[in-house]
Amino acid sequence: MPKMKTHKGTAKRVHLTGTGKVMIRNTNPKRAKRSRTKMTGLGRDVVVGGGQAAVIKANLPYA
Repeated sequence: MPKMKTHKGTAKRVHLTGTGKVMIRNTNPKRAKRSRTKMTGLGRDVVVGGGQAAVIKANLPYA
């Protein structure tokens, strides 16, 4: 059976924690049309849950 390929676009945007949680970067706060106080938390990573995490893990077979 041939090796499975990693989806490179997903690999650049997502990382997995040591416990297996899928983390994605929030939207770019500089481009968001929000007030300054609401932009503070947008630079952090966010945990992805549910079916979306299963699809991401399928795109990263060796992660």
